Amino acid sequence: MPGPPPVRLRRARTSDVGAIARIYNEAVLTTTGTFDLRPRSLPDRRRWFASHDRRHPIFVAVHGRSVVGWASISRWSDRPAYDATAEVSIYVSAPDRGRGIGARLLHRLVRAGRESGLHTLLARVADGNAVSLRMHAEAGFVPVGVMREVGVKFGRRLDVHLLQLLYPSGAPVARPRRARGGRRPGRD
Repeated sequence: MPGPPPVRLRRARTSDVGAIARIYNEAVLTTTGTFDLRPRSLPDRRRWFASHDRRHPIFVAVHGRSVVGWASISRWSDRPAYDATAEVSIYVSAPDRGRGIGARLLHRLVRAGRESGLHTLLARVADGNAVSLRMHAEAGFVPVGVMREVGVKFGRRLDVHLLQLLYPSGAPVARPRRARGGRRPGRD
């Protein structure tokens, strides 16, 4: 008798935005994995989805026909000097946590960042999330600092650990992209 279908990873599609929003909003209401305090609307999640591109992809974990987790690489900053730096996010639905889905998604992000020519990936992990800290360490992220008491959620002041993965250097440094509106990089 065959077992349950395996979880597979693939690039997210616009048809996945509803499931992505559901999983994210569950985390908003029940975890310190995000410092959002109110669920995000579907139009908001659609705009967020549209802000991603080939260099900043979104992946989903699919079990059977259901999206059970997602992960993204997002711009760290809109300032051109940060073009080769991005931030990772990973969310897994509550019933599916503890099955290694988050780790698989993170490893897929690490591979995607390398393939797209990023130089560094950053992650922010709220204090008390030992599983996420360990998962990032196993994927090659190292701690670079702790921001003390920067967030308040569920009535507690929370520290945030900043983690970084540097890809091996060797490629020439690319010129920063020109800022929108004709401004020169570095002029705020």
